[in-house]
Amino acid sequence: MKNFKLWLEFEEVDPDNWNVNNDFCNIHVELNDGRKYGLNIWTYNFLKTAADYNVVSGENLKGLYIIPPDLFVQELTRDCIEKTIDDLLKNGNLEEVLNLSIISKNED
Repeated sequence: MKNFKLWLEFEEVDPDNWNVNNDFCNIHVELNDGRKYGLNIWTYNFLKTAADYNVVSGENLKGLYIIPPDLFVQELTRDCIEKTIDDLLKNGNLEEVLNLSIISKNED
């Protein structure tokens, strides 16, 4: 039994219009103890897409830098993301194993 629930943007918002291998999304993770997290996830391939976009658009000093997401994954599928979150939780709290932009909130 999983100790978390997932809300995946690509399942809820236009589910037929996502590139599983080259896209980004938001997810919500709710742990059984009430903690909630919001994460921005990119596929590995989307890093290159975002960098190329910045060069063309002029953003981030024409691609000189890029602000990364909270997590990179191989593909945007429920299976991949569930396995990833499960593994991360085995290593500790998400706010400890991921970057500090992850926010944990306890509901009282």
